[in-house]
Amino acid sequence: MADPHSTTARPDLTALRRDLEEGVQGTVALDAGTLALYTSDASNYRRVPLAVVIPETIDDCVAAVRACSAHGVPIIPRGGGTSIAGNSIGTGVVIDTSRHLRTIEAIDPQARTARVQPGVILDELRAATAEHGLTFAPDPSTHSRCTIGGMVGNNACGSHSVAWGTTADNIVELDLLLSDGTRITVGSEHTAEEFAELAARPGREGRIHAALGRLVEAHRSEMRTAMPDFRRRVSGYALDRLLPEKGRDVAASLVGTEGTCAMVLGATVRLVESPPARALAVLGYEDAPAAADAVPGILVHSPLTVEGLNDRIVAALDRNGSKSRVPLPLGHAWLLVEIAGGDAEQAAAAAQAMLDSLDGASRPRDAAVVTDPAHQKALWRIREEGAGLTSRTPTGAEAWSGWEDASVPPENLGAYLRDFEDLMARHGRYGAVYGHFGDGCLHVRIDFELTRRSGRREYRAFMEEAAEIVVRHGGSLSGEHGDGQARSELLSRMYPEGLIRAFGEFKRVWDPDNLMNPGIIVDPLPLDADIRVAADVRPELPLISEATLAYGEDDGDFAKALRRCSGVGKCRRQSGPGVMCPSYQVTQEEKHSTRGRAHLLFEMANGEVITDGWRSEEVRESLDLCLSCKGCLSDCPVNVDMASYKAEFLHQHYRGRVRPAAHYSMGWLPVLARLAAVAPVEANRVVRLPGVSSLAKRMAGVAAQRELPAFARTTFTRAFQRRQARGGGRVGGPKVVLWPDTFGNLLNPNVLASAVQVLEDAGFSVVLPKGQVCCGLTWVSTGQLDVARAVMRRAVAALSPLVSQGLPVVGLEPSCTAALKHDLVELLPGEESRRVAAAVHTFAGFLEEYAPDWQPPRVPASALAQVHCHQHAVTGFDADRDLISRAGIDGEVLDSGCCGLAGDFGFTEGHYEVSRAIGERELLPRVRAADSGTLVLADGYSCRTQIEQGTGRRALHLAEVLARGLAERDRGRARG
Repeated sequence: MADPHSTTARPDLTALRRDLEEGVQGTVALDAGTLALYTSDASNYRRVPLAVVIPETIDDCVAAVRACSAHGVPIIPRGGGTSIAGNSIGTGVVIDTSRHLRTIEAIDPQARTARVQPGVILDELRAATAEHGLTFAPDPSTHSRCTIGGMVGNNACGSHSVAWGTTADNIVELDLLLSDGTRITVGSEHTAEEFAELAARPGREGRIHAALGRLVEAHRSEMRTAMPDFRRRVSGYALDRLLPEKGRDVAASLVGTEGTCAMVLGATVRLVESPPARALAVLGYEDAPAAADAVPGILVHSPLTVEGLNDRIVAALDRNGSKSRVPLPLGHAWLLVEIAGGDAEQAAAAAQAMLDSLDGASRPRDAAVVTDPAHQKALWRIREEGAGLTSRTPTGAEAWSGWEDASVPPENLGAYLRDFEDLMARHGRYGAVYGHFGDGCLHVRIDFELTRRSGRREYRAFMEEAAEIVVRHGGSLSGEHGDGQARSELLSRMYPEGLIRAFGEFKRVWDPDNLMNPGIIVDPLPLDADIRVAADVRPELPLISEATLAYGEDDGDFAKALRRCSGVGKCRRQSGPGVMCPSYQVTQEEKHSTRGRAHLLFEMANGEVITDGWRSEEVRESLDLCLSCKGCLSDCPVNVDMASYKAEFLHQHYRGRVRPAAHYSMGWLPVLARLAAVAPVEANRVVRLPGVSSLAKRMAGVAAQRELPAFARTTFTRAFQRRQARGGGRVGGPKVVLWPDTFGNLLNPNVLASAVQVLEDAGFSVVLPKGQVCCGLTWVSTGQLDVARAVMRRAVAALSPLVSQGLPVVGLEPSCTAALKHDLVELLPGEESRRVAAAVHTFAGFLEEYAPDWQPPRVPASALAQVHCHQHAVTGFDADRDLISRAGIDGEVLDSGCCGLAGDFGFTEGHYEVSRAIGERELLPRVRAADSGTLVLADGYSCRTQIEQGTGRRALHLAEVLARGLAERDRGRARG
């Protein structure tokens, strides 16, 4: 058999493809685009696979593995690809079970078990079991996208392992597929007689159990004495689980083997009762070591979880533009301690009783009991998004995983943390420490300089010293994510030579030909090889320096921007708050996730797999379904800005080439709309003539299912000027500049007119910038950046004199407002642009800041409010919530994500089905179900259009609702 570590021995790919395609109903891919998607996961590593299989059935998995076995090709099982150790990538065939194998086959509330396929998402399992008051206890921070198969592979733990243990502690049975295609089911506990019966069975099953028995006999002593006995010892193989006193637990011994022994086809998991109520005690300490010292005294109170974080991670949340606004007790490090109770009152009382009883090292500097669910959620968000939040230091330097999740017995945590901080200081490194303090497990991202060879040498030296420290404190190199390529090489520092040999024997019992994920745990790959971001091992491609946007948050370095994505995969979530990533939520394809697109762009810049640079059709196809919603700009923990990357790519891709028709029609919409404004009635009539409409759509690249928008009979600016000429505008009061966006000016002028009424009622005199202006957004979103820059120059020239007078600027269309605040400084970097951007406000944001004492009219109505994606990402919606409330509106702000139209996206031919499907996820059904008297609020023109065309309901801008309220108030005053 070919050496699986070899980079030169290549199988017959034609024959491999043929055999895979003959046996697999699902996807078999050897194309550059798919291979590029799977070269990396959430780790520091990059390895190019030979092929990718996305099975539709369990039989597909069997066929794929048998084909790989026949060709001597390594097999790399993969779930959600959220591994940070580098154990779900490889140079063989990657088998991704997360797309289709997501069936929850059975839930048994009496036995408290569930049977699942390997691709089941953890949150989906928890939602299904919650109906029975049960839950699957392990809950890593990636719970919204990690798979049960992946959790079995890594022995995932999460914050509640303090109460309920690791994945290994919650497995009843595993259905496995061995590298030769053999299927076998293994259980969790066996008596001596039961195990002997298994060993006596014919065939592979009997031989395996007999070999496991001999392995225990040969290494029994070291299994008992040289394997640290604490919950978070995840490194290496859990051979001690095979000991008689631990139940001869074969299933648990395979949990955490990282796909190196067998592929998981299914699992029967143990469920636990979910507490009726939980209270969260937040304890403040002087520093992280002091918080660690407190843990043993807290554990005696049987908490559900004890999580730790320090002020660096809180500062990172604020630094990323997501101001935490979460009240925290006094201190520089905090423990989040969750306590269960029969109801909220009992849980809070138990948490307070715990606080009252703490003394000595456990007594906090300050503390609080949090019972409000929203407050609890905000606190957990800080903790759960740590991996992304800490990927940049306060100076903007990049920070990486590697020494990510080492663990020690909880009673040793304080001493270990002090030694670790000394190590960081000796090496001149920076990192924010947080993690599962109750189980002695720490997470940290460190500013290793992995792009340079000297930095990688330093990385190795640090890792080796860190391993010595954790072993000295009785700990484990990994406490949660497995060893992978990051730590497997260091296992010989943690375990004696006899156990290292035993690991190899154990792997050979299951995988004698070394086909399953080779190079991980046994015969390990070097920890400093295959570094994904190593920029000095190949010449920098010219396209890196050709970038047009400023990338100000990345020091003007496009390559650094492309390194932002750490692969944690929050964009692959199936549900939950926020916007990201609407296209993935519909298609469920990796290439349509933010992570997938980021990986493709990275590989395009790398040039090895995707070789045609900006002309890449693989990248173009992936970006085609990107809505440019900007959701990732705020929702991604590392603030990947895919809308900007898409604009950059389209600009470069079509440079000097004919563009799609939609780029001309919708990209140049502001110009076309101005032309139509010369004779709007005639323009509207012509495009609605039988046959003309369909022809116009075809020529413009517009989806046939879409109704073309109607042009206003008169523009807002024309009406405003007439009103001013008649002396109808407010003369006194401070001036405010109203931005006449294309949509409001030419398509829906009532929005801007309503805003004028409200602003004047609030005491302001409204002025407009001189001339015809535009924010340039339509050219940005279609990648026509040279035109966009010219348009923005005119916008700055028009606004700058007004801003220099101290006048604020109010935008009514969220996408245009966001363009002036964000895209402007990317295309026109400089002080003048920054001053203009800083002066731009949303409608509600302006009233909150400049007219805090103004009383809006009372609007006694209920409402559903849809937040525009660009507002969600760039300016936020808090001021709008407050204004809605102050107006007396009983408003529910939908957490429905993107509406699906997203500017030109939903109008473009070929996008209609995806656009509509996104809207149908929540927004459109909620609007249809709303009472006819319920207001539908949507400040974005796209949102209002999607709602009207999808439900027949007319949505209103908040300014329109308030203007109606003013009119009703004035009528009431006139009557009374």
